Amino acid sequence: MLLAAAGLYVGNSSTLAGRPPGGPFLLAHRGLAQTFDLAGVTNDTCTAERIHPPEHPYLENTLASMRVAFAAGADLVEFDVQVTRDGRLAVFHDATLQCHTDGTGKVAEHTLAELRGLDLGYGYTSDGGRTFPFRGKGVGLLPTAEEVLAEFPDR
Repeated sequence: MLLAAAGLYVGNSSTLAGRPPGGPFLLAHRGLAQTFDLAGVTNDTCTAERIHPPEHPYLENTLASMRVAFAAGADLVEFDVQVTRDGRLAVFHDATLQCHTDGTGKVAEHTLAELRGLDLGYGYTSDGGRTFPFRGKGVGLLPTAEEVLAEFPDR
């Protein structure tokens, strides 16, 4: 029995596998995004309200943030998709709008045109709501999955 367990362990572990060819890949999570403290973050945490002081002008899940991530050497960019009321695939992280944007409700309750009128940078603050460095800078930046794939066809 012990020999069978040892064989099962070795057969299912990576101890016998060699290093994959090509080395590691650099993955950019949502493109180049604002950073925030991960302590205490849950699925319901509004991360836009807890960013570090901004070090760059990019907002997550936008074409500009993906372009700069690839330019900085990313091999892959992960992005999030939500289905809109009119059946489009909007690139947006949250199912709801009120954390990051000046909108309310669920992404699925709005058309793509309505979502593109929102300010994606509206809710970002690093100082508890005294200032909002990206307010007014995120209008019209919400892409569709089709636009992302067309922009980066070889990625």
